[in-house]
Amino acid sequence: MQVSNLTQENIIEFVNTQGYGVKGLIDVMKIETLPKQYIHPEQERFSVNKTTSSLSKPKNIPIIDMSNSKTDQLEKEICNAAEKWGFFQIINHGVPIEVLEEVKVATYRFFEQGVEEKGKYLKGKTVSNNVRYGTSFAPEVETALEWKDYLSLFYVSDEEAAALWPSACRSETLNFINSTEVVVKRLLQILMKGLNIDKINDKKESLLMGSKRINLNFYPKCPNPDLTYGVGRHSDVSTLTILLQDDVGGLYVRGLDGKTLIDVPPVKGALVINVGDALQILSNGKYQSVEHWVIANGLKNRVSIPIFVGPLPNDIICPFEEVIKEGEGPIYKQVVYSEYVKNFFKNAHNGKATIDFAKV
Repeated sequence: MQVSNLTQENIIEFVNTQGYGVKGLIDVMKIETLPKQYIHPEQERFSVNKTTSSLSKPKNIPIIDMSNSKTDQLEKEICNAAEKWGFFQIINHGVPIEVLEEVKVATYRFFEQGVEEKGKYLKGKTVSNNVRYGTSFAPEVETALEWKDYLSLFYVSDEEAAALWPSACRSETLNFINSTEVVVKRLLQILMKGLNIDKINDKKESLLMGSKRINLNFYPKCPNPDLTYGVGRHSDVSTLTILLQDDVGGLYVRGLDGKTLIDVPPVKGALVINVGDALQILSNGKYQSVEHWVIANGLKNRVSIPIFVGPLPNDIICPFEEVIKEGEGPIYKQVVYSEYVKNFFKNAHNGKATIDFAKV
């Protein structure tokens, strides 16, 4: 089906308001070419073959074995990865492989449902803003849409989740969140030790992991993958993001040199960890959130499941006192976390532009 005559309003009505998503463009409309609303400017497009061949020495982000009995070495590896890369993968992390596999299956199960069932969780229809089904990132303000559907679940308690989260994925998603709590705490303790903070009090714990949000992301195979993105260039607003990839891949990271483009290949049983803006602010820039994006795939569907750990909405974030060196001032000002997040979501993805909102 040719869709070149569809307007931006038609597309948003179909994929967003009616809830068919980009999956509906493939399954229902049977499109054979990418709608113009998803085509990104040529200078913004990302060619895997072109990029890979242009790198004289391709790099991979660190893979860290959490079972390493040499504690000092493990701590050094984690802190170095947060400083020099902003991204790393962890293996032997203690989350059972069956938990990881089950939440991937549950993600497919949710998105394979009909629009009537998924549509219950659309903006304006969902019974709680903590449960939201949608498409792209910010369709109302994007000049080029992203090739992704998602279910976003803000975690308050197991009881609320049992009452409000979709039954198609509820138990598996909850199990994934709860199973990662120990490793998240361990990572944050190590990262705080790297900032000379040996004890995490209640206030710091709230700033580091007071809130949790999990997304189930679905990327249908795309008729013209070189013309669009699954997710555009951005950094996360979280403290840490814990990402489960499937075996399709498609995640790319920009190196801290601003030039190197790094593929993050799926590693069976691994979790991808990345520093978010909140941790960059709290560490006064020692730990770096980095720009990353997801390419579209022309051959296969893809799912990914990130957990975003961060401050509570009303928390005020600014550099910890312990990281302000004598004679130096903070790089970032005090910001209410909900205001920072609101600024992020009201704009289309644009690299690391959001961090400027917090700069002194």
